[in-house]
Amino acid sequence: MKKNILKSVAALLAITGTLASCQNTATKTTTGQDSIVSTDTVTEITVTPVSDSKAFPGADLKIASITSEKVGADSAKVTVKYAVSNFKLTEQTAHEHHMANSHDGQHIHFILDNKPYAALYKPENTVTLALNSEHYLMSFLSRSYHESIKTNEASKLVKFKIDKDGKVVQDAAVTAPSLFYSRPKGEYKGEDTKVLLLDFFLVNTTLAADGNKVLADVNGKQFTLDKWGPYEIKGLPLGDVKVKLTLVDKDGNAITGDNVSVERDIKLLAQ
Repeated sequence: MKKNILKSVAALLAITGTLASCQNTATKTTTGQDSIVSTDTVTEITVTPVSDSKAFPGADLKIASITSEKVGADSAKVTVKYAVSNFKLTEQTAHEHHMANSHDGQHIHFILDNKPYAALYKPENTVTLALNSEHYLMSFLSRSYHESIKTNEASKLVKFKIDKDGKVVQDAAVTAPSLFYSRPKGEYKGEDTKVLLLDFFLVNTTLAADGNKVLADVNGKQFTLDKWGPYEIKGLPLGDVKVKLTLVDKDGNAITGDNVSVERDIKLLAQ
């Protein structure tokens, strides 16, 4: 009888040990002691360069006009018209990337004061702005999957004021190093949540291992980018995501200026 009890206890302990081993694994720490690590996988957030973007040699974007009309007592309606050459708006860009793509095709990114851009599928846009206000307008040509064409010819940055009469007064050309945030943006659903495009536009600066860089903070994880180009973000969890881009110098110190650090809140949904 006593032997049967002992056998039952031993069997129970063996089953318990087997179940425990299915849930956890023992690993060695730097001190040589056993540490229990869950086998539940946690996907790591990664930021890696995108390759093989379709080139658009000769693509050109010009601002044909900026006009305004005073509306009410405190604002003006401002209309910006563009001239586009060697680039077709609304055309789909050939690509093999598994990233969010606009069904409406290629477009212009209209970024006012480094806020989330408006996608323009026609070469014009109208906004209402306050009187006695100052603004930066960054515009550039974009592939259908929202990656910018990173050339001087395909982009334009202007700084202007709206005076007390609602007229546009354009300032001198911007000479300070500037960073404009583009992607990721807004909400992503389903398959589009797996790979997000990280894209930004630089003016009056370059990036290099021994020069200025962009510090990308993605949900608290930091990446130092020393090449200007598109990147893929993978491994993000569903829910709220925070992305912050900061232009830093060769020593990692934040550069000061009007357009050098931008933060966005993104949302990833299952469906």
